[in-house]
Amino acid sequence: MSLRNFVGRNAMALLCATTLMMGSVAPAFADEKQTAKPTTQVDLAKQATSAVLMDAATGAVLFEKNSHQKLPPASVTKVMTMLLIMEAVDAGKVKWTDKINTSDYAASMGGSQIFLQPGEQMTLEEMLKGIAIASGNDAAVAVAEHIAGSEEGFVQLMNERAKELGCVDTSFSNVNGLPTENHYTSAHDLAIMSRELVKHEEVTKFTGSYQDYLRKDSEKPFWLVNTNKLVRFYPGMDGIKTGFTGEAKYCLSASAKRDGFRVIAVVMGEPTSPVRNAEVSQLMDFAFANYRSEVLYQKGQEVEKVEIDKGEVPVLPLVAGDTVGILMKKGAKKEEFQKEIVLNEVKAPVKKGQVVGSIVIKQGGNEIAKTDLVAGADCGEAGMWTLFKRTVKSWFTFGG
Repeated sequence: MSLRNFVGRNAMALLCATTLMMGSVAPAFADEKQTAKPTTQVDLAKQATSAVLMDAATGAVLFEKNSHQKLPPASVTKVMTMLLIMEAVDAGKVKWTDKINTSDYAASMGGSQIFLQPGEQMTLEEMLKGIAIASGNDAAVAVAEHIAGSEEGFVQLMNERAKELGCVDTSFSNVNGLPTENHYTSAHDLAIMSRELVKHEEVTKFTGSYQDYLRKDSEKPFWLVNTNKLVRFYPGMDGIKTGFTGEAKYCLSASAKRDGFRVIAVVMGEPTSPVRNAEVSQLMDFAFANYRSEVLYQKGQEVEKVEIDKGEVPVLPLVAGDTVGILMKKGAKKEEFQKEIVLNEVKAPVKKGQVVGSIVIKQGGNEIAKTDLVAGADCGEAGMWTLFKRTVKSWFTFGG
């Protein structure tokens, strides 16, 4: 849709109201703060201390039990560790081929490990295999030191990122979940972190692998077997992270995807590993039997292009500030949803990432979801010569 001269006059714009041919008995959502519970609360995760079932596309909560109770997460801590790794890769701060050195401190970690030796080097990709598949505490510390300079510095980044995501029940004190003071989170917060992690779909090639090797071409190859057995036995399961300590008991943040519908299930404080796996499977079965979701726009996806009067860039792409989707009950008849794209006053200069409007989802005239519309590129003010050339060009193309 062309917006020539419309945005340039700095008008408040209502761009479109499109009827979406989708069915629903539950609302659409743009962030994890909103929930869509079943009409009848089902009895799931009976032996878990706390649990959450979440639609990854919308952040809608389908089931919860003591979801905000602060508990030790054990190695499920590494969900946040892996999230920061993936974000560091995306930002260009580190590369998969980077050699990660093992400090004496990293090599001294107990619990689950890949038995790194002081001074041993592996690539970041190999280290992430060790973290995601074998839950390597030593690998987690080695990567943290590489990215932030120290484990303490990385832990600070973890806590800052948790706050940015709205995780109000969380305090991290280390990167791997080994028992320590002031280290806790909730099933709800872990679901939020996990939802953010699986937006980096590349991570599932690590978390979803049942087995792999490290030091494969050496004299001492190390066989990795995923601590999450469900990636082998539950259809569609591709992660994310298990955890166990005597204090935390058996924990799991799991992700499974079928026909484009991704679900996250988190359980904490389970009595045994088999019970943990069975209750996570039941949560997943409930979601896949009763719901489906559809993403309208992925975070960063181009939504619209606009022309800005006196802008240095002739056409400015506008992208979704966050993922927007609709959660639907299976078997529901198609209902009407309206998608409206609203622009604020926009004029050059515009910075990439600047909020310039919003995407609004409505049902029956009521707003049920909203996310920011942001500039996908910088747009400075055009100089006089650029404006002159643009004017001359318009003379020759007018009416053409």
